[in-house]
Amino acid sequence: MSYYRYSNSSYYRPSFFGGFSFFPPVIKALLISNVSLYLLAMFFGMFQFNGFPLEYFINYIFALYPFGKGFQVWQLVTYMFMHGGLFHLLFNMLALWMFGMELENTWGSRKFLLYYLICGLGAGVTHLIVSPLFGVSGPTVGASGAIYGVLLAYGILFPERPIFVYFLLPIRAKYFVLLYIGFELFSGITGTQDGIAHFAHLGGAAVGLIMLMIDRQGFRFGQMFSKSRLRYVQPEYYQKTPTVSGREDISDATYYDIRNDEERATQQRLDEILDKINQSGYQSLTYEEKQFLFEASKRLN
Repeated sequence: MSYYRYSNSSYYRPSFFGGFSFFPPVIKALLISNVSLYLLAMFFGMFQFNGFPLEYFINYIFALYPFGKGFQVWQLVTYMFMHGGLFHLLFNMLALWMFGMELENTWGSRKFLLYYLICGLGAGVTHLIVSPLFGVSGPTVGASGAIYGVLLAYGILFPERPIFVYFLLPIRAKYFVLLYIGFELFSGITGTQDGIAHFAHLGGAAVGLIMLMIDRQGFRFGQMFSKSRLRYVQPEYYQKTPTVSGREDISDATYYDIRNDEERATQQRLDEILDKINQSGYQSLTYEEKQFLFEASKRLN
């Protein structure tokens, strides 16, 4: 998909990949933070305090503990950045990159970050409430709950994309998501004691589904914390002329071409978006700006 602009004898076209980034900002930050915290915990694990490794105290403070057994509010966020082993970390980070990369490029960084964190929070709350009902208790770590929300969004937004299981067997994204959700639901209900927080995974996916449904109804969660910018524009449809009494009456009504005004507004908006791409890259655009650019490209092409 290409976009063009002709202004002051200048021609603009984005990069070959259309601004697509293989390591968009939020994905990159999450990968770096998760790996760094894992290495930091390993480093502290080499030291002891009162006969206990320092890693034990780190887990006690930042892992997600059940209610009444060490739970603290901040653990609902910090547990997402901790992992129980190298393969746990690698699997989660690979899944985050594989499925989150295209979502962030499509949605924009702010919307993706909000979605990821809220899915992670929902996963933690679900685990705290539901897991004890099935006899599951203990500290929980890992980004899997948030990643299941990302996986669900990928399956809904790109249902026909092929996913290669074990890099060999192709399966469409929608079926891949259904199989994973079904497996987690079965494992959670049957009480499979495999050390995996199945209800956290289901909670992350459920919260993600709710957010996507709300987003499709018109409430853009990607703009939850954006500042509203209201601007008053003086109408140009009439001229004001003072009367003898000092009041302003409307006079000199003229024909106004609304279509030309809309075209100028569209071109101005398009120029602003293209300038933003030129300065900050395609990934800096919001979801609405990408949609506007897509519709404009169809008209131009």
